[in-house]
Amino acid sequence: MHQHFSKTVTLSLVLSTFLFSFSSSAQTFSNEKIWSGEFRSEGVWGVRSMTDGTHYTTSDFDEAEGSSIVKYSYKSGKKVKTIVTSLQAFEDAREYINDYFFSADERFILLTTNTNQLYRHSFYADFYIYDTHSNELAKPLTDFSKGQQRLATFSPSADKVAFVRNNNVFISNLIDGTETQVTTDGQANSIINGATDWVYEEEFGDDNGMKWSPDGERLAYYRFNESAVKEMNMAMYGGLYPELNTFKYPKAGEVNSDVQVYIHKLSTGINHAVATNKRAHYIPRFFWTKDVEQLCILTMNRHQNDLRFYLTEGELSNNRIDTKEVFKETTRTYIDIHDNLIFLKDGKSFLWTSERDGFNHIYKFGYDGSVKQLTKGEWDVVEFMGYDESKKKIYFSSSMQGATQQHLHSVDFGGEILTLDDTPGHHSANFSANFSYRIHNHSDANTPPIFTLRDRKGNVVRTLKSNDDLKNTLSEYDYSEKEFFSFSNSSGTELNCWKILPPDFDAVKEYPVYVAIYGGPGVNTVTDSWGGSNLMWHQYLAQEGYIVVSVDPRGTPLRGRKFEHSTYKELGKLETEDFIDFAKYLGDLEYIDADRIGIQGWSYGGFMTLLCMTKGADVYSAGISVAPVTNWKYYDTVYTERFMQTPQENESGYEDNSPVNHADKLEGALLLVHGSGDDNVHFQNSMEMVNALVAANKDFDFFAYPDRNHGIYGGNTRIHLFNMMMDFVKENF
Repeated sequence: MHQHFSKTVTLSLVLSTFLFSFSSSAQTFSNEKIWSGEFRSEGVWGVRSMTDGTHYTTSDFDEAEGSSIVKYSYKSGKKVKTIVTSLQAFEDAREYINDYFFSADERFILLTTNTNQLYRHSFYADFYIYDTHSNELAKPLTDFSKGQQRLATFSPSADKVAFVRNNNVFISNLIDGTETQVTTDGQANSIINGATDWVYEEEFGDDNGMKWSPDGERLAYYRFNESAVKEMNMAMYGGLYPELNTFKYPKAGEVNSDVQVYIHKLSTGINHAVATNKRAHYIPRFFWTKDVEQLCILTMNRHQNDLRFYLTEGELSNNRIDTKEVFKETTRTYIDIHDNLIFLKDGKSFLWTSERDGFNHIYKFGYDGSVKQLTKGEWDVVEFMGYDESKKKIYFSSSMQGATQQHLHSVDFGGEILTLDDTPGHHSANFSANFSYRIHNHSDANTPPIFTLRDRKGNVVRTLKSNDDLKNTLSEYDYSEKEFFSFSNSSGTELNCWKILPPDFDAVKEYPVYVAIYGGPGVNTVTDSWGGSNLMWHQYLAQEGYIVVSVDPRGTPLRGRKFEHSTYKELGKLETEDFIDFAKYLGDLEYIDADRIGIQGWSYGGFMTLLCMTKGADVYSAGISVAPVTNWKYYDTVYTERFMQTPQENESGYEDNSPVNHADKLEGALLLVHGSGDDNVHFQNSMEMVNALVAANKDFDFFAYPDRNHGIYGGNTRIHLFNMMMDFVKENF
């Protein structure tokens, strides 16, 4: 029944040692077990390397003492001492330490308590100062009655702490106990000082809007004027009258915040505005260089395809600080913002990753315009892991072994690359301050994370977390190994895929298929790494007799610029074609029931699910779309315009691949789910889809979770959601 096309299929099974033995009395997966944490892997979290490079700290908890910060030796692995406990700091074991931050000399610790989430990364909290020398009770950073604080950070000399309260910047002097208010115009939904607005936090990935100069004499900070940005109103239920959560959210093509960077000089108390070019629509990052007086500001135009680096120099007469341009990069499509930036001690150059040769690689750029490429090849650098100044080595992760893999390397200024691991899968690391040790995290698709301590040469000093308990737990279940393969779409492009077969798979039989997808920029679902709770959900589906598969379509990362940017200005078009081709390929396999191929995705995956259920109605019989974008004009400026430009400039790109415009094509069974409190992909998206489906007289199922955000969790929510999804799968897939 399906169109046949020429395809090249390459099966590459993961032939790692089979971890889990099966028994005739195997236990069964359930959502209650999965989402209650029964299969949660152990990790080494909250690790802070101490400045000596031979010790690290981490968090711990004891019923009698409460939460604690504990010091360990890298070499011996033994606990050296408990630095502080809740009981010591607050005389109350119940006062939980949510997070902690050392001063540069490690004498003082900022303790974070009573945390209240604002957006995805940001939060309000009460901050305390603990002096490890005096061992006295922790002191409040400020008067808590004036409001909770954000983003508290020590000055380099540890005699001051900058923080944000009520959208204003403050500096607390730890020596004399005085408090200086740096800004006074902060106002909710109008002016933000020292932090970022919603869209910067979400799409540029950073909510911290303050940075101390290396000498502690200056504090650079953002000022956002979001007064012209339109408001998003979300009803929050639970009371007699629903309350409105109102915040500024710039949708595609609409007005963004006006952003400036200021430098506060402590010696004068003056706030100096930093001059920027008129094309600086966005200022996604600013950093202090090795020069104590020199700030680097990164700017971008609205299309995000013109990136400039500016360095401060001198002062203008009106208390403005002038800048000079030292770096420029432009492209036809877009440039990703990241934190792969290192300023070198020579004061004349910096390290930065760029896609200028078609793949993301490390370059040394000089302020004089000189360029030296340090890595090269048809693979992408993922991120910097650190820079060892003494050895002149940059540590980084890459897709050198393919987009499904992540490995660790070092490179010197001569371009010599050393690979720091030798096993397939996903590797990451947390390095000690002097790079003598690293906490190495390795997993693959069928092996939970293993945390080892390794020395500079890569030798394993000891295993920190093996997750043997999880392996033993899973040995009692019919666990089906994830297998990797590839197929070629109708245009001849080879795409990475994986599959999980039912434990009792019989190639003579025909099976229904569950296609698990995301498909959007910056995210791969086909990775040789441990999948956590999602993997367990897929095991549950396999246990119930479904073949579970996934594919990374065109537009996904780690295969070079051409592959990822192929979807520019047409999000959804090529990805949908690839998912349709994938379903046709699956339907041609003898052991798959071509009439029972279903698809499920969340967020961008929900968007893709709706397009596949409409444009691909002849190949997908059922779909579950969770928290989907249904027209990109409803989503934020930074993300959407990066890939699509504005709706005013690219109307067809928005409308041609908007699910709401294809609702009349729906034929199969559809479950649409959304949280009404989703501040990211607004509930509005699903409401518009409902309207379109009703107008087209289509049958579908819809479920709303009151007040739940984009993650749709809290209490029993995840169990309820996935039980509902399983019921729908059994009835329709």
